[in-house]
Amino acid sequence: GTGYVGLVTGLVFSTLNHQVTCVDLNKKIVDKLNSGIPTFFEKGLKDLLKKELSSGRFKASTNVKEDIQDVDLIFIAVGTPSLNNGNIDLSFIKKASETVGKEIKNIDRYISIIIKSTVLPTTTDTLVRKIIEKFSKKMLGEFGLGMNPEFLRAGSALEDFMYPDRIVM
Repeated sequence: GTGYVGLVTGLVFSTLNHQVTCVDLNKKIVDKLNSGIPTFFEKGLKDLLKKELSSGRFKASTNVKEDIQDVDLIFIAVGTPSLNNGNIDLSFIKKASETVGKEIKNIDRYISIIIKSTVLPTTTDTLVRKIIEKFSKKMLGEFGLGMNPEFLRAGSALEDFMYPDRIVM
């Protein structure tokens, strides 16, 4: 995703000399990002986006199938809004896991998948793993799976990502 967490994560990895493609299903958002226009405000984000676009290390895309072909690492960074009953809506995580599973099915190299989210820790090893295994027809070990808790604060997300106050392993 190219929301708050996904875009910040992608741009920071790009500054560290990684080739990054942020995938979003919303073509309008992708077009804005590729034109150097962020879809939310974050101090320094617009300048960083323009810099990384011009470096050639960063792009946004709507084409999961094409853009997943050469990757080594996939971050799933999609929304987890609250439901009316206070629980977390996992529908975006489920859909992204299904999509990733389908797309890695016929890729013969090892790819690691990282959930970058506020979901409960067991969600990755239970729900996400089962969905990816089902749709990829691969077992954990044939792909990597990890969890990277999200601790970004609005207004200082770039700094939080570059200089975290805690690292959870």
